[in-house]
Amino acid sequence: MSLLLAIDTTAEFGSIALVDEQRLLEEVPLHSPDGFAHILFDQIRRLLARHALPLSQIDAFASAAGPGSFTGVRVSLTAVKGLAEATGRKVLAVSNLQALAWYGTHALRAVVMDARRGEVYGAVYDAELRLVQEEVVTKLPDWLASLPEGDLEFITNGYPMEAAGVSSPVTVAPRALAGAIGHIAAVRFAEGLGQDPAEIDANYVRRADAELMWKE
Repeated sequence: MSLLLAIDTTAEFGSIALVDEQRLLEEVPLHSPDGFAHILFDQIRRLLARHALPLSQIDAFASAAGPGSFTGVRVSLTAVKGLAEATGRKVLAVSNLQALAWYGTHALRAVVMDARRGEVYGAVYDAELRLVQEEVVTKLPDWLASLPEGDLEFITNGYPMEAAGVSSPVTVAPRALAGAIGHIAAVRFAEGLGQDPAEIDANYVRRADAELMWKE
């Protein structure tokens, strides 16, 4: 049974989690308004100690890849790259939007995060967490107008969708995403999709095609 350590430091509220191929063994919510670089490795050490696990018994490392705070995304990715290089293990980078979709129950899961400056990050996943509509950053009304019809559920990490007047169900995911990231990564790792540390990078969600064309 493979063991994975998952890390998310992409926002003010982060988390770390220990998962195997079937279970969440423990998830630790973290809150650090001034960043996670100074607390992350001590929290990882404590988590592994509670389970009597040396770092060498972790089979792969997973990181939130964003979107999120630029510095926070880099801390998370750099941490898993360093741990993987030190232990000769593979890494997996998981989109924060896909991690939100993990908390859904409907056939179509429209996930949305605040991108600030009046914009949102949005995407649509299916029940297998496959992309149905690409991840974009755009104005909320434009994104809502582009959504497909069907058994649609909105999933947020606190963005006020009710104020937008949407009629579909709204699910608010927990702030701690490391458990979901670990579950998604465990499935991919079992499928042989782990990567070398140098191969992963941040998830810079691009703008919608219509907006890019308008700006050009």
